[in-house]
Amino acid sequence: MLHVRPEKECRWDIVSLGEVMLRFDPRDRRIATTRSFDVSEGGGEYNVARGLKRCFGYRAAIVTALADNPVGRLLEDLMYQGGVDQSLVQWVEYDGVGRSVRNGLNFTERGFGVRAALGCSDRGHTAIAQLRPGTIDWDDLFCRSGVRWLHTGGIFCALSESAPEVAMEAMASAKRHGVIVSYDLNYRDSLWKAVGGKEKAQAVNRSLAPYVDVMLGNEEDFSAALGFAVQGVDEDISGFEVANFQAMIHEVILEFPFQVVATTLRVAKTASRNDWGAICYADGEFYSAASRPDLEIYDRVGGGDSFASGLIHGFLSGNGPQYAVECGAAHGALAMTTPGDTTMATLSEVERVMKGRTARVLR
Repeated sequence: MLHVRPEKECRWDIVSLGEVMLRFDPRDRRIATTRSFDVSEGGGEYNVARGLKRCFGYRAAIVTALADNPVGRLLEDLMYQGGVDQSLVQWVEYDGVGRSVRNGLNFTERGFGVRAALGCSDRGHTAIAQLRPGTIDWDDLFCRSGVRWLHTGGIFCALSESAPEVAMEAMASAKRHGVIVSYDLNYRDSLWKAVGGKEKAQAVNRSLAPYVDVMLGNEEDFSAALGFAVQGVDEDISGFEVANFQAMIHEVILEFPFQVVATTLRVAKTASRNDWGAICYADGEFYSAASRPDLEIYDRVGGGDSFASGLIHGFLSGNGPQYAVECGAAHGALAMTTPGDTTMATLSEVERVMKGRTARVLR
């Protein structure tokens, strides 16, 4: 059972560690042919904190670093709308052209039907990738200020050689002060391939795994980032998928002391129509969310992050693992009905989906 610190002892309910990028969205066009973009902020770890703030009302903060230029200030302005506390953001002096430090950019087209979603990242030498151990006083943050939950993940740790060292420093301090640590494996081949690929990803994630209480991922993540195979994941399967995941999770918890393991179950029939579900292991039992076959997708990016924030809400609120996995699956499903990485759902909408209500017009 997760033992979460009391709310009254802490300044923040959730602190995330990771990069915040500026997302460029060509709407219904393609990156290579559009002449205009919508912009928004996003990032795997940040999205979780923002979801917990905007949808579920928690006190959330982000530990990140930004180059102090107009792009960084645009990200700041976008984050203000999301409501995530920015008092822990590190601002780095800009050199004028981005030779030494810059802000990350992420170009993402949504995909439709047989055309898959496509992402093109431009995030080398960013401010957060250059964060070093010792920059953040984690013991002061977790002890004096007080935090109930720390979230980070494999996207942040793939950014540089120093990023996993910063993550380990933060996670070790969190464990010393009774802070729950969640970690989303979030394997991205584009980030790892230049620094050692899957072998490097597995070495990094396995070194961090002993500090994790709640491990999150999908079938690719657990295989590529931790080295656990899930039988049949490359096949067009649906009926026996859950049993295969349960077998894999049993192997995972024999090796690592995770208190909770949670994964989304997705069969991408097309870019705009997916089977969607989730399972969660906690307290020696498996809990599953109702499967949603043929879920219609508007923008799939951020669905997993919204699953994570809904799941975390379930545990922070004390509602238990069954509620947590159902809340995560419902929140992830709703997040994929709107554009951008971040949630636009409300708690009442999430609970309506959890109850199996229809999409009839609400007046």
